[in-house]
Amino acid sequence: MSDLAKKKIDVIDLRPGMYISQLDRPWLESPFLFQGFELRTAEEMNLLKTHCKYVVIDVMLGLDVLPLRNRLEFESRMHAIEAEDEKIALKVREIAESPGTPRQRPAYEDQVPLEKEIVYAKEAEAEARETIQEIIKYIHKGKNFGIALVTKVVTNMVNSIIRNPDALVCLTYMRKISDYTALHSIRSCILGITFGRHLVFTKEEMIDLGVGFMMHDIGMLKIPREILDKPAGLDEEEFEIMKRHVGWGVALLNKNGGVPPLAMQVVQQHHERRDGAGYPVRLKGDAISQAGLISSIVDVYDAVTSDRIYSGGLSAEDTLKRMYEWREKDFHAGLVEDFIRCMGIFPIGSLVELSTGSIGVVISINRARRLKPKVALVLTADKTPYSHKIITDLMEHTDGQGREIKISRVLPVGTYGIHPMDHIVQL
Repeated sequence: MSDLAKKKIDVIDLRPGMYISQLDRPWLESPFLFQGFELRTAEEMNLLKTHCKYVVIDVMLGLDVLPLRNRLEFESRMHAIEAEDEKIALKVREIAESPGTPRQRPAYEDQVPLEKEIVYAKEAEAEARETIQEIIKYIHKGKNFGIALVTKVVTNMVNSIIRNPDALVCLTYMRKISDYTALHSIRSCILGITFGRHLVFTKEEMIDLGVGFMMHDIGMLKIPREILDKPAGLDEEEFEIMKRHVGWGVALLNKNGGVPPLAMQVVQQHHERRDGAGYPVRLKGDAISQAGLISSIVDVYDAVTSDRIYSGGLSAEDTLKRMYEWREKDFHAGLVEDFIRCMGIFPIGSLVELSTGSIGVVISINRARRLKPKVALVLTADKTPYSHKIITDLMEHTDGQGREIKISRVLPVGTYGIHPMDHIVQL
């Protein structure tokens, strides 16, 4: 693994005091709702052994493995795991650059530049926030709400994404940890519609898909706050309560009426998994609709990349690597590869260090060459601010020696005091 402080270990090697950084499966499908926690109790250890075969520990935040007599055997296993991780990383980059399967309809073309569309995207995103909060108030009061209200908002988002998806996608980086459930629905809606555009869905299909994503976690409003905010593992009873949010959401929408069938499939099936291990119905394989397969991918991606109360999210690249690793068991393998092509490993808003040493923010995606986006430069190679705004197109520009400029690594948001949205909103 690229981070030397993190080690993949078999669950048999767990001990209290270790910091669990990642699981071998999506966190959403386990009693551990948060990415990152210190292993403290025997109950937590048993839960991990029940749900996982391996985990990733962070030895900078917790204990390392004990130097047992089989240390050489353990290190051999770790080297094999690291080699596999490198292979996955190369494969994901290869997929991100590949053209993918031709569609029956012509692919959408960007109609306007990001700088122009961002104005309309902000309006659509703000309207979505107001609408979701209004719906939450209606539900808390036990009142019905008109699905037409949701459809109107989603239609505006679809129109923006058809013109240029980058504008709304970059706004998904404006995250408030304390308002996770509401904003998760909006971000998932944006990502889901963008994926639908990549798959060349019709406008009507994208609207129905978006309505489903806006409503997919509405049942979470009935989950007790102490469960949603619990930093450690849920017990079996709490985990069963958490799973009920799907049924509660379906019941709420059936009570309101008017929800398109495709949208309802998103709500019903976003936690179903290809191997039949999902919930609530444990659908398997082709029994899951295309909308259900798409929603499971988008839901996990946004949840894993999001900051939560007790932990930070993973980078897009790390998340896509893990989802590729889970593709056969949890997701539709072909759709995972399509999603990698859709998002790219350096999505809008990524804070990156270039091969020149400069620091910048990804502001536009090259849909033909995903590893060659446009970057707004913020700091020079010696980490001093640029005196004026400079945009470098990695597809066209070279360094002082005529060599191609590459992205060396993705940096955590806040590195060098840089917050990507501060630079995106200035476009």
